Amino acid sequence: MLALSAWPAHERRALVGIFTDIDDTLTTEGAITPDALQTLARLKAAGLVVIPITGRPIGWCQRLAQGDASAGLTPWPMDAMVAENGAVAFVREGAALSKRYQQDATTRAANALRMQQVAQRVLSEVPGVEISRDSGGRETDLAFDYHEFARLSDQQVQQVVAVLQSEGMQTSVSSIHIHGCFGNFNKWQGACWIVRELLQRDLTQELERWVFVGDSGNDEAMFAHFRHSVGVANIHRYVDQLRHLPRYVCPSERGAGFAEVGAAILHARQPSATPP
Repeated sequence: MLALSAWPAHERRALVGIFTDIDDTLTTEGAITPDALQTLARLKAAGLVVIPITGRPIGWCQRLAQGDASAGLTPWPMDAMVAENGAVAFVREGAALSKRYQQDATTRAANALRMQQVAQRVLSEVPGVEISRDSGGRETDLAFDYHEFARLSDQQVQQVVAVLQSEGMQTSVSSIHIHGCFGNFNKWQGACWIVRELLQRDLTQELERWVFVGDSGNDEAMFAHFRHSVGVANIHRYVDQLRHLPRYVCPSERGAGFAEVGAAILHARQPSATPP
C-alpha cells in the first residue's frame, strides 16, 4: 500500500464519483464523525457522485438516507446508498427515496425462509454466536455479530463461515459482522449494479474515474477491482487476512481517514492545485 500522498493529483482531479464503506470508514465508535459528514457534503457539492455501500441492513440505512427530524438528523448527502453488500439500495430521486432490489419479490421470500433455517443451524452448532442486533431491518442476508457488541475468536468466525458456505451461501466478513446471502452479491457486484440503475452507465468502462474507500474484509472485492482504492488506517488490522489490498492508505483511522481522502480529492480540483 502506498501513502495517500502518493496519489497523483491528475488522477484525483479526473474523478466523477466515490464509493465508501460506512462502518469504521465513515464512522468512529459507531457514529459518523462531523468531519466525515462534512466531507461527504463537500464532495457532493463539488459535483461528485457519492454512494455509501455497506453490509448493514436496508432498514438501518433508511434513517441515514432520509434523516430523522425527531432526532435532529438530516439526510446524509448522497446520490444512493447500497445496503446488504450490494443486494438492495436507496436511490435519491429529488426529495424522495426509491428502494431497489436485485432479486424479485418471489426469490426474496423463498430466500427469507431458507435463511431462517440456516440461522437456527448456526446458532445451534456454534456456541456463543448471536445474530446481529440490526437484523430486524435485514431483507436479503444473514449477519452474525463478532466485533460490534460480541467478541468472537477467529475460530468461531471461521466456524460460522463454514456453516454458511455449506448451505450454499456467499459469505463475507466485515469489521463487525459475518455475512451470508443466497445470491451473487458483494460490494463490487452491487457497485456495478447501482451505477447502471442510477446513471445508466457501465462502471467497468470508467473505473479510472471512480474511487473506493474502505477498511475490512467485505471491501476486498472493491479493492481488487478499483484502480483507485484507499484504506483508512485501520485497514492494517486486516492486512494478513486479505489477498487484495487498497492501493493507498490514509495516515488516520476511520472518519478522520475518510476526511483525509476527501481533502485530497477536493484539493486536486482547485485551480491552484499542484500539477501532476
